[in-house]
Order: sequence, then structure tokens, then C-alpha cells
Amino acid sequence: MDKPYMTLQPTEMPLLGTAGRIHAARLASGQVPEGGEEVSLRMAVAESVRLARLIDEGIMADRELD
Repeated sequence: MDKPYMTLQPTEMPLLGTAGRIHAARLASGQVPEGGEEVSLRMAVAESVRLARLIDEGIMADRELD
């Protein structure tokens, strides 16, 4: 039996968590219409990436100081 699998990179795992929380908050607040789950998920992923970019632009990590 073929089982689908995936391996997320270390930098992708926090983005998955953030996107999941964004999507869950939308679901819990009733902002996702029936049949709109795919759109909500895609938006949550895009928003988590935008958040990561904003953080990367605005904060210098310790390793970036070297």
C-alpha cells in the first residue's frame, strides 16, 4: 500500500503552526463559510508567510549579528 508522506523543513513547521492557528480562529469565529475551507487555508498560509517576513525584516536575530 502506498502511503502519502511529507517532510517539512524546520523553517516550515512554525509557519504550519501559525497558519493552523489563524485558520482555527476563523473557524471558531464563524468567518469561514461552508465550502470556503480551502480558501481560508490558503489565506492563512499566505498570512503566516507575510508575518514571518515582517518579523524577519523588523528583527535582527543573534546569528545575523555575526
